[in-house]
Amino acid sequence: MTLAATPEDKEAFYAQVLERRVQDILDAVALKDPEKTARVRNILLLQYRSLRARDEAIQARLAEQQKAGGIALTREELFPALSKPLHDWFVGVLALDLTPEQLETVKDKMTYNKVQVTFDAYCKIVPNLTESDKAKIVELLKAARDEAICGGSAGEKSEIFQKYKDQINAYLDAHGHDVAQAYKDWEAKQAAQPQAAASK
Repeated sequence: MTLAATPEDKEAFYAQVLERRVQDILDAVALKDPEKTARVRNILLLQYRSLRARDEAIQARLAEQQKAGGIALTREELFPALSKPLHDWFVGVLALDLTPEQLETVKDKMTYNKVQVTFDAYCKIVPNLTESDKAKIVELLKAARDEAICGGSAGEKSEIFQKYKDQINAYLDAHGHDVAQAYKDWEAKQAAQPQAAASK
């Protein structure tokens, strides 16, 4: 029989996961100054732990509301108020040690490079995008990334990006594209490729 992990074991595992995550970001930023690297490492570790504490605070508030009954705020309502101070501090303090390009890299790493991946997908799937369309897509994806760096989980980050993708789709539909049809055409094309290869 396997004993359940103790709180200490869980915390030790979480600390290991955080260290790997932060080291991955530091490797991508590639700072040369050891003192600056140490500062950025501490900022990243503190931010991840602060996001975890925020999520625990939200869960506690929701549990309290459920016990008390009456009018209750949702997680979606609590999240922005508790996230904005963390976001503003994090971006502001990182900007003291990082160039704008390095700060972009940190944001990309914290959001699984979703800006580039999603932009590339739009370019592949939706035909005849203009430069203006592409600029708008990037603008909205970067806004999504800015919000998603405070997402507490991969799923939450994806939900935030989906909200902005809905805005992108509405924008493209209003500017002469049929996004739903483009996706259907793309899926049909992808499905046809294995059949075409098999018939050769």
